[in-house]
Amino acid sequence: MNAHLLQAALLAWSPGLRVTRAQGDCAAILHHPAESLVDRPLHVALGVSQERARELDRVAREDRRAVEFVSAHLGGEDATPLRLTLGQEDGESCACVQDLNVLLEGAPPVQISRLSSSLSHEIRNPLSSVKMAVQTLARNTALSDRDKRRLTIANREIRTMERMLWLLSEYGRDTTPNLDAHALRSVLQEAQGMVALELAERRIEVRVDEEAELPRVRVDPNRLRPVLAQVLLNVAMGRPEDSPVEVALKRGGPGRVLMVLKDPAAALPPEESGTLFEPFGSRLARGAGLSLAALRRVMMGQGGDVAAEGSAEPGMVFTLTFAT
Repeated sequence: MNAHLLQAALLAWSPGLRVTRAQGDCAAILHHPAESLVDRPLHVALGVSQERARELDRVAREDRRAVEFVSAHLGGEDATPLRLTLGQEDGESCACVQDLNVLLEGAPPVQISRLSSSLSHEIRNPLSSVKMAVQTLARNTALSDRDKRRLTIANREIRTMERMLWLLSEYGRDTTPNLDAHALRSVLQEAQGMVALELAERRIEVRVDEEAELPRVRVDPNRLRPVLAQVLLNVAMGRPEDSPVEVALKRGGPGRVLMVLKDPAAALPPEESGTLFEPFGSRLARGAGLSLAALRRVMMGQGGDVAAEGSAEPGMVFTLTFAT
């Protein structure tokens, strides 16, 4: 087992259940440096009961590479959930120990990962039929003005549902992006086009201030455009009609290009500062509650990142960092 590659701690112990070897990220995972764990009782090192330590030793001696989960008490107020892969190595019982909180940080819930694709497919098919029926009805020239308005609203809500389904699918997607060099302004314009009708309804203009001769950025536009479109729409929905959404494109550090998006109407409550980019973690991720979480996953998956600056007072700035 390579504990460093796994971002884990590796413990080995004697038949008397005392730690004989400790490697890897012991300080981060087990809250003690590796050298201080050697010769400690196994149950103390893992923060579990003596009975639970004996059970783990029995499973390890079977050498099935079995996985066990424990709730460890490692000195903090809250219990730490640990994942242990148990087996034999060099004649000793051992465990590769991972902190589940660290392991799952930034990852989509397992349920979303497994269900998002099939769920999106199952809903998209009937939704497409509804969309075609509404568009067919809209071509009827005999409709009253009231019915036309109703169909306009129906079309708008269908587009909203399509974006929500895409965000759910993208947040749970775990495939490698198809990266290529693209002009960032072109990608932004294509994203803007995906919500052009919504922007037009509110008479919102997207104003772009682009630094001269920006290098191209390496992105997968098919995956970036929809999440970027939703974030543009989120900002626009908080703006008064006939007001602009301001975006700046400029150089960052070496090999980096920045997209800076201002949201003058948004405020970041202190209790949401740590959950802004988590699914359903902030009111700023309007609608499905996944827009900022999906944006962060897409950006990080393409070698970039996204950050936000704000406070309880209105006015926020989102900075998207792209690799060139």
